[in-house]
Amino acid sequence: MFVKSKLLERRLTETGQRLKRLRVDLQVAEEQLSHFSEEAEDARIRSLVSETPLAGQEHREASKHAESMRRHRELLLKEIGRVEDLQNLLLDQMASQ
Repeated sequence: MFVKSKLLERRLTETGQRLKRLRVDLQVAEEQLSHFSEEAEDARIRSLVSETPLAGQEHREASKHAESMRRHRELLLKEIGRVEDLQNLLLDQMASQ
């Protein structure tokens, strides 16, 4: 019983550390998404005003960067949810001992 408890404690600690890292990554991703979204919006306005092929290409590239960061952020949110579920399961197992 003691060994199982120690194993659960170790897994809980590791899960908590993983959550901290994921939340830091999420914060960075949100900052980058904000930057890329602003950049894409600026490029969109420039492409509308200048109506040149180069401005249109810059807008498409900036939009791709923003969308890529949006997808990355969504993946981080899903992973955080998955790790939180695991943490809750481990806490339930500890409480039932």
